[in-house]
Amino acid sequence: MLPALELPDPSVPAPPPRTVTGGRRRWQRKLARSMAVTDALSVLVAVSTAFVVVILPQAGTVVPPAGDYVLISIGLVAAWLLATSLYRTRDHKLLGAGPAEYQALARATFLVFGWTAIASLVFTWSLSRGFLVIALGLGFALLLLTRKAWRLWLRSRRSHHRLVARTLVIGGVRSARTMASRFSADPANEFAVVGLWVPDRTAVPGEAIHVEETEIPVQGMETPLPAILDCGGVDTVVVTDTEHLGSDGISELAWELEGRDIDLLVAPNIADVAGPRIHVDAHSAMPLIYLSRPTYSAARTLRKAAFDRAIALGVLLVSLPVLVVAALAVRLSGAGPIFYRSERIGAGGVPFQMMKLRTMVDGADRMRAALEVDHDGAGPLFKKVDDPRVTPVGRFLRRYSIDELPQFINVLRGEMSVVGPRPPLRSEVDLYDDTVRRRLLVKQGITGLWPVSGRSDLSWEDSVRLDLTYVENWSMLRDLHIMARTAKAVLFARGAY
Repeated sequence: MLPALELPDPSVPAPPPRTVTGGRRRWQRKLARSMAVTDALSVLVAVSTAFVVVILPQAGTVVPPAGDYVLISIGLVAAWLLATSLYRTRDHKLLGAGPAEYQALARATFLVFGWTAIASLVFTWSLSRGFLVIALGLGFALLLLTRKAWRLWLRSRRSHHRLVARTLVIGGVRSARTMASRFSADPANEFAVVGLWVPDRTAVPGEAIHVEETEIPVQGMETPLPAILDCGGVDTVVVTDTEHLGSDGISELAWELEGRDIDLLVAPNIADVAGPRIHVDAHSAMPLIYLSRPTYSAARTLRKAAFDRAIALGVLLVSLPVLVVAALAVRLSGAGPIFYRSERIGAGGVPFQMMKLRTMVDGADRMRAALEVDHDGAGPLFKKVDDPRVTPVGRFLRRYSIDELPQFINVLRGEMSVVGPRPPLRSEVDLYDDTVRRRLLVKQGITGLWPVSGRSDLSWEDSVRLDLTYVENWSMLRDLHIMARTAKAVLFARGAY
């Protein structure tokens, strides 16, 4: 557990402001240097491989001469590494989570090779296309792989509360608790809340907020902010409720942090809204945030439907041997049909018959009423960790999601999507309120945000929140990302029962 902020004694005069270089800066610089080394090795290996594979075998006939390709290779490596620095691909703000780091690497890579192609046309260089293709493809792949390795390493350290930014929240108790909970639930998160300062009220002696196993002390106007900042336990300040600081509070806070090695962030209290929908602009010297409309309508386009059917057809063809063996195992496991058909409610509230391989004993639906008295679900969602209706074969099929392969037939029929909210039962939909009913604005999916974020281990509230986040922020790139995470979740059988 990360130690909480050691707050100063209000009766002791605050020390004068001091400029410090915190441990966070040191590990950030050390990490950036280490990543620069792996970047250099990745680029060097890629360009060297392209030289050895393409240029050396035809050293006597290649144009330009092989000697010139040595100089070209050196220049290419230098330009590539310079571009990764110019695009700030090792900036600590990009590290650990999100696509921004990978996007910066892609921009740097294609910038270098784009200018190389332009230069070859302008100066009539006859550069080998094979050399450039191998160097580009292999180099970019190695850069992504090494960055993924660094992310996994950073995630493992942060899961043990190391290499994190010790964060002081300025605002209200409710928003601070929400922020600390979100940070705590994300193992890749950089920020760890260690204290809360409420500037417009006096804190109760010993007041604290509790998030999981962490106790976060609360201070109020009885403790001056400089005294908290100068105790040496804060790397970052996050303002969650600007009204607590007053009209000029943010400006005064920025001046208060001048000379201290502390980052300042302002949270707009906007949750579950994807980055592409957020746009910041300044009007009358005030930053305003534009929120684009929800993008669920784009999930109902012909492009999405064609993508779903192509994926479904490919998966069914590849998994056909597995599906045949699984179907035979279900048939031999006991009486009952091979396939289980269940009515589910799809987009717009239209019902359809969802297909699965049978994983329970025959007549399991009639046994549900007896189990609903004591089950592990929440809200309208029924789930049972040790469901006695599941057969031994069915438990194995569920663990690796093999039982869900027939749902790709539903995708081919246009009843479902590969990615989307979970398909609900009619009994669940009857209990939906207007907010939860938004899950039915798009086709229900075989996988989605909630299956890759915990599968059956999630609460009802978290499942709904993730489904609505998907509906409101749909994009094709997000679908691809969810599919990649699904493959990983299925491989390691996380949260399935």
